[in-house]
Order: sequence, then structure tokens, then C-alpha cells
Amino acid sequence: MSLPEIRCGHCGRKLAEGHVLVLSIKCPRCRAHNHLKAAEPPASASSHATAKDAHAWPTTHHR
Repeated sequence: MSLPEIRCGHCGRKLAEGHVLVLSIKCPRCRAHNHLKAAEPPASASSHATAKDAHAWPTTHHR
């Protein structure tokens, strides 16, 4: 069973592989802050097998 890929929502770079409930990660390529949250917890392991690539939502933080 292969794990779903998690990619940057801005540039598409692969950031991680796996199943997440909540993830916040900064893309090393484009520096976008990506936040990924599961819509609902998985009911069973079989629901993971049907997942395709996940794309995070990039956010812009002004400092």
C-alpha cells in the first residue's frame, strides 16, 4: 500500500507522504506556509487506500 503524497498548494513540491489529521509545514522551495486538515477522521484503514494526492492550502503571512 502506497502512502498519499502531500504537496505544496502553491508550487506543487512534494512535502510529505502519509495520512494526517492536521499538518502545518513551510515549503522549502517557495516558502509558502501550508496548512492541511482532514475533513473528517478516517473510518477505517480501507478509506486511506482510495485517497489520491493531497494538496495543502498555502497561506501568506506578512511580517
